[in-house]
Amino acid sequence: MDPAKSFDLLKNGAARIISEAELREKLSLGRPLRIKLGVDPTSADIHLGHSLVLRKLRQFQDLGHEAILIIGDFTAMIGDPSGRSVTRPQLTHEEVLANAETYRTQAFKVLDPKRTRTVFNGDWFRKMNFSEVIQLNSRVTLQQMLQREDFKTRLEKEQPIGAHEIQYPIMQGWDSVEVQADVELGGTDQLFNILVGRELQKDEGQPQQVVFLLPLLEGLDGVQKMSKSLGNYVGVTDLPNEMFGKLMSISDELMARYFPILLGRPLPSEVHPMAAKKELAREIVDTYHPPGSGQHATEEWERRFSEKRLDQTELPTFSPPPDERTAISIVVSAYDTIFGLKKSRGEIRRLLEQGSVQLRGEKILDPQAQPLFHSGDVLRLDKTRAVRIK
Repeated sequence: MDPAKSFDLLKNGAARIISEAELREKLSLGRPLRIKLGVDPTSADIHLGHSLVLRKLRQFQDLGHEAILIIGDFTAMIGDPSGRSVTRPQLTHEEVLANAETYRTQAFKVLDPKRTRTVFNGDWFRKMNFSEVIQLNSRVTLQQMLQREDFKTRLEKEQPIGAHEIQYPIMQGWDSVEVQADVELGGTDQLFNILVGRELQKDEGQPQQVVFLLPLLEGLDGVQKMSKSLGNYVGVTDLPNEMFGKLMSISDELMARYFPILLGRPLPSEVHPMAAKKELAREIVDTYHPPGSGQHATEEWERRFSEKRLDQTELPTFSPPPDERTAISIVVSAYDTIFGLKKSRGEIRRLLEQGSVQLRGEKILDPQAQPLFHSGDVLRLDKTRAVRIK
């Protein structure tokens, strides 16, 4: 493709590019560019928030460029401090490698594996001796590190910053030197880290990489960044019905944000919000599951919630813990064990008092009620989730 047309296509959806002129120049070099994306397997799952940079990397691939997926087996043991108000819990190398096993499989739901070079940054960091680590650290000043907004905020609030956290941007930057990246992709929270990479490349006499930032995706709550630890995520390995149900639970305001970010087009103004939300959920399900999965999930959701025929619907089974007798405790347990959502007792109390929780079609309004369950009963937790008692 003509470099100018390539640039216009790639720029679509970008939050920031440093710099556009440099990207235009690199696209005119007449060779495939090395496009770097680093991922830290701090958990076992990739969610839709991760998919934004993966889809942009796939776009570069489709234009003939080389995708370099760096699995941060060493950086993950630190954990990216970007946007964090507290130090991340440290993982062992064994835990990181176990998570990495699933990362590549999930990433290739978006990327073309035949055109992706996958490397672990442990390949170069484990070879460094302590003298080399000291030399690498001498490239960056403490003043530079403390210019990060997250570090500045923690200092102002007298919250601790681990010395190991300061290593993270340096390590991510060195990854760019090792693979001689032409472009690095990341969310907007990665600006500082990617700029460090540019400086280290300059020190090494390499051409500096272009910073290519994508917007951060809000989670299902519409407030915080999508995160598994916050329970506000849609995983790319979620079952079709679960994925569809999660997306049907978002607000109309968030739907207007998801359409351009996840589908690349604006929310259709001429379509009823409910129909548009089904369209969004159906297309995303089809993206990560076999063709037709989205339509099947739509029909299942309509049977379950629109037509209220829960007794005829496939539902996850739930066995109430014998030591939990009150409605509030049972519903908390169902959210946690079946859907992996950590709901507070206050949130569940509100659902109960609003009449959202139903057993055999009857509302349970009293949080302290001790309902009697029978095998096969349907317990509805909210508008989009229900379980069958076992």
